[in-house]
Amino acid sequence: MPTATPNGKVLVTGANGYIAVWVVRRLLEKGYSVRGTVRSEDKGRHLKEYFSTYGDKLEIVIVPDITKEGAFDEAVKGVDAIEHTASPFHENVDDPKEFFEPAVQGTVGVLKSALKNAPDVKRIVITSSCAAVINGTPTGVPYTEKDWNETSLKEVEEQGRKAAPMTKYRASKTLAEKAAWDFYNSHKDQVKWDVAVLNPPFVFGPPIQQVSAPEQINTSMKSWWTNVVANTPTSKDALASGSSWVDVRNLADAHVLALEKEEAGGERTIISQGVFSWQDWLDIANTIQPPPLPSHKIATGFPDVKRVYSIRYDTAKEQEIYGLKYKSKEETTKDILQDFAARGW
Repeated sequence: MPTATPNGKVLVTGANGYIAVWVVRRLLEKGYSVRGTVRSEDKGRHLKEYFSTYGDKLEIVIVPDITKEGAFDEAVKGVDAIEHTASPFHENVDDPKEFFEPAVQGTVGVLKSALKNAPDVKRIVITSSCAAVINGTPTGVPYTEKDWNETSLKEVEEQGRKAAPMTKYRASKTLAEKAAWDFYNSHKDQVKWDVAVLNPPFVFGPPIQQVSAPEQINTSMKSWWTNVVANTPTSKDALASGSSWVDVRNLADAHVLALEKEEAGGERTIISQGVFSWQDWLDIANTIQPPPLPSHKIATGFPDVKRVYSIRYDTAKEQEIYGLKYKSKEETTKDILQDFAARGW
């Protein structure tokens, strides 16, 4: 199936999000034209200002509610490819529907709109998550693209509103991705496009979206701020644990490659640099000289603690299809701290 090329126009949903802004930047840098959806004019204004040097290569359209039927019907018209990144991730959510509806209806809604109004689309890239992959209690055995998070679905079904916020989030990503594959497989004989899904774990790296205080950054980076910068009291066990991660800039690169590489079509691919413990980040932050964030005394934590790397992912498929060259923890740490310093945080 033909893939997108840099002279084409790409729709990026939720274009003002942490990952999405980097995707927009990489697309513009490669010569693509971008149509980005945001929920309000104010959210779009920052994007136009940030990318002002690209002029009319960036178009902003308002989609106030991605859960409404036909929300993307107009936005998909005339584009060659779609990057669907819009999805909620909020910790203070009571009703699971507040996660599920935007995630599931927004994702399927994009596909429905493409089926109806976008005959020239060649590929739709969907930002899923390793939240849709991780299943059961991690044992250190790497998860693969064949794994699905049935555990969180079951917990939400049993506990409802009482389920943990992270459980609700993971269930929402699982449901959204399953719904996307179901829709595509049911309609692929009717369309010229295919679907590529990317599944990242924790995503870290300097934010370029509109954000004026640490409290406003996305959930992954808020965890990084809390554990590394804010000197928040925590236990030895908490610092010894962690998960897997990827730099947001590498993930943005993957989004562009997912449009261009024919072999990415029809594939679910984990995009992960590797494992981390929170102590790892503290160790690295304390080695950088001169300190890039002089306003904060980075805690030392427990440097001698035994690290527990129980959440791992097999990235053989990613290396075969995308061949990403990942940024190191050291580079990511330095860039994040320098960004925070530049913001006066």
